[in-house]
Amino acid sequence: MSEKTGNEWIDDDIETGEDSMKVPIDEPAAEPELDEEAMVEAAIRAGEQAAEEELNNDIGRVRAERDELYQRLEEATTKVDEAKQQAQDAIDRMTRLQADWENFRRRTRQEREIERERAAEKLVLGLLPVLDDMERAVDHARQSDEQSDQYYQFVDGVVQVHDKMVGILSKEGVEVIDPAGQPFEPLSHQAVGREENTEAYDETVAQVYQRGYRMGGKVIRPAMVTVTYGGPKRPAEDAEDAQHE
Repeated sequence: MSEKTGNEWIDDDIETGEDSMKVPIDEPAAEPELDEEAMVEAAIRAGEQAAEEELNNDIGRVRAERDELYQRLEEATTKVDEAKQQAQDAIDRMTRLQADWENFRRRTRQEREIERERAAEKLVLGLLPVLDDMERAVDHARQSDEQSDQYYQFVDGVVQVHDKMVGILSKEGVEVIDPAGQPFEPLSHQAVGREENTEAYDETVAQVYQRGYRMGGKVIRPAMVTVTYGGPKRPAEDAEDAQHE
């Protein structure tokens, strides 16, 4: 009779004449031996796997460096844009300040010019009565019966002073308005009377009682005149030519 001990079967009756049942004993299986080609392939696969892992690691590091560089570039671009905007704002402020300064200078210059014109106009208006008195004195003297040379010399002296004053005023842009025989112009003439005259064009200046003056294109004193009526109407062409004179 056999007994089982572990993985082995023991035959009790060893010397029996009968064939004994023999049970194989389990032993560790031997590992298959690798041939040289398989070993080479395994080494290649291991090397490829290690190289792939190292490449993946390098790619990860490069991507991280790239992302960092992109972030730095974006930050630098933002700072450049901010600096450009600040520079443009400074240029705009400087342009506005320069424009304000130019406007101030132009406004100040215009104000000074206006004040100068007002002062000059005031001075001229103060001198006009003197010219009027001289003109009336000369007209009265020429109608006098006095015939002496001394008298004529006096009248000529007054005329020369009058003409000299008019010349000085002319250099300052003062123009005399003496419209005798011209069409009546209400913007520069002041009618103080009317005279019937059928031979002259209607609304023609007949006499000038007081000459007017214009300064810088502005009428500072209109001429005091009498105007004709009762005559024919002035042709349109003649009226336009008279206005341009």
